[in-house]
Amino acid sequence: MNQLIDWITIKNYKDILFFICNGIAKIEINRPRYCNAFRVKTVEEMINAIEICGNRTDIDVLIITGNGNKYFCSGGDQRTRGPGGYLGEDGQPRLNILNFYKKIRELPKPVIAMVNGFSVGGGHVLHVVCDLTIASNNAIFSQVGPKVGSFDGGFGSSYLARNVGQKKAREIWFLCKKYNAKEALDMGLINKIVDINELENETIKWCKIIQKRSPMCLRLIKRCLNAELDGQHGLMQLAGDATLMFYLMEESQEGKKAFLEKRDPNFKKFKKFL
Repeated sequence: MNQLIDWITIKNYKDILFFICNGIAKIEINRPRYCNAFRVKTVEEMINAIEICGNRTDIDVLIITGNGNKYFCSGGDQRTRGPGGYLGEDGQPRLNILNFYKKIRELPKPVIAMVNGFSVGGGHVLHVVCDLTIASNNAIFSQVGPKVGSFDGGFGSSYLARNVGQKKAREIWFLCKKYNAKEALDMGLINKIVDINELENETIKWCKIIQKRSPMCLRLIKRCLNAELDGQHGLMQLAGDATLMFYLMEESQEGKKAFLEKRDPNFKKFKKFL
């Protein structure tokens, strides 16, 4: 990894590392002993971190990765799986990773999966739901759900099919084969392959390019790309951002001022566009 990046810890957690450097945030699953598999605690911490990313104006883009150079994420920790979901510290079964997937889609900033090894099961879904995926040349992609009595009928299947096509998505789920980085790139599953030693360098380069782009344009194009697949929820988010843009316009301000000044608004002074 790039030793020139001066990562600064945003907040300390038990299962993840959370950094920032020059407007770029990074969430790193820090459970290498368990192949960076997530448990309820891990997901709770990732949700908290991504919410911080959404609330901080000094964060432009988010990287999600795993600790080390062998595993990006191997999905749910089967050691903690019970009837009905993964067991938290309170003994209650949960599938809170689904909430984290939604948070990635909802974040009005680009999210890049920096895949540094095996991306398996729920870890495979994790990279799929990110906006972009940059993978190391030793990366391996695989679904294992049907092998362990699990599946993802949401983004892990529907959005996967939008990326690689229905036939390939069914192959990925039905056969649970392993695909190397070149195979993943050829099927449209990822965006780029780089040497493991250059993975962070290249990801940072992409982040810096993104930081030169209009943040409102990036926000809206992400909403637009999500809207069709996300149904009414996606349309609500797109509509919310359209409202945000309108609130910034003088025409919207006139309505507010007129209300506070107890007069009729003068909308006639604003140009109509064809």
